[in-house]
Amino acid sequence: MSRPGFLLSAWPWRSAAYLLTGAVTGAVTLVGTVTAAAVCGVLTLVLVGLPLLVVVALGGIPVAWVERLRLRLIARDPVSGRHQAPAAPGLWAWLTTRLREQATWRELGYTLLFAGLLWPVDALAITVALFFPLSMAATPLLMATIGDGHEAKVLKQWTVTTWPAAFAVAVLGLLLTGLGAYALGVAAGARAGLTRLLIASREGELGARVVELARSRVRLVDAFEAERRRIERDLHDGAQQRLVALTMALGLARLDAPPGPLADQLAKAHEEAGKALAELRELIHGVHPKVLTDYGLQAAVADAADRCVVPVDVDLALPGRPPQAVESAAYFVVCEALANVARHSGAGRARVSGGHRGGRLVLEVSDDGRGGADPSAGSGLTGLADRVSVLDGRLALTSPPGGPTLLRVEFPCELTRAADRSA
Repeated sequence: MSRPGFLLSAWPWRSAAYLLTGAVTGAVTLVGTVTAAAVCGVLTLVLVGLPLLVVVALGGIPVAWVERLRLRLIARDPVSGRHQAPAAPGLWAWLTTRLREQATWRELGYTLLFAGLLWPVDALAITVALFFPLSMAATPLLMATIGDGHEAKVLKQWTVTTWPAAFAVAVLGLLLTGLGAYALGVAAGARAGLTRLLIASREGELGARVVELARSRVRLVDAFEAERRRIERDLHDGAQQRLVALTMALGLARLDAPPGPLADQLAKAHEEAGKALAELRELIHGVHPKVLTDYGLQAAVADAADRCVVPVDVDLALPGRPPQAVESAAYFVVCEALANVARHSGAGRARVSGGHRGGRLVLEVSDDGRGGADPSAGSGLTGLADRVSVLDGRLALTSPPGGPTLLRVEFPCELTRAADRSA
């Protein structure tokens, strides 16, 4: 409503349609509710109307269904109205389920409120904000037709006998129509909000929030991985190249310098620059290894196995590449697991195996060490579990005292062809 084009949009007319259909539907609901209650009251005297009272109690279900359809006129997102599924087939199971759940009684309460109070409010709003201004705007037409050009009634209260007065009332009616459009928007928005509050399924809203949280979590993971790759590129193409140039310059200066204290200082500076370059390369590899970006998870795991101090056998076969977030998480899980093997297990050999089957990327890291891995001992297992859970994955650890230790991780994902990822 705060946008400049509100009056020229379809929203005022949609608001009017929502309130007008609310008045009509509410009147029909009132007549039906009163009629059903009266019939049940009369028939209850002969014990026939008691089953009909159950029908009256369930009368809120169709009314709520109609209200959810009407809400689409004014609400951008649909309103969930999911009921519980019966535990068994048959009419009796359906009736008992409906009568036991809160949604049925909440919808019945809304139906009674709608039939007794809300629809007259809808009718009053549509009459005051739309019908009255339109009636005033039509004063010249009424004067020319019904009044034979001599007079016209304004809202059945005032009589207009001259054409200038008729056109003045028409201009006033047009201005009031514009103001009434905003009033219709306010009234329809308030009614839609109240209806949503009373008949919306709490389970549906919770499910929608869970879905949105999952989507936002995926977006955060993607943004985090993109930032890691950006940092890796900046370090690789910026700081590392400058440090390489500095190392080369110090090496050339060391060769040209005559023997003496200056040559010794240049040698130390050259050695320190080489160490700094080696540390920077390790840092870049830890942030996001280039082999993972260029060649995929299989090559990156083989590279991590070659750098591990414990001999590692790799048996990983992937016909394609998983999504970037899954690929990165799987790689760092393997790296952390191999680091734990090297630091804590005392193993003589380790093995990394896995593949893609059943729509899941499965990786297993095992060793023949002493076992007894404890997540609370600061071994990084808690961090691994958090990294896996962010992507809806599962992590299982088997590490009895005396070994062996088996770490299994699964990520739900689909593989893409390497050519597609390269493109």
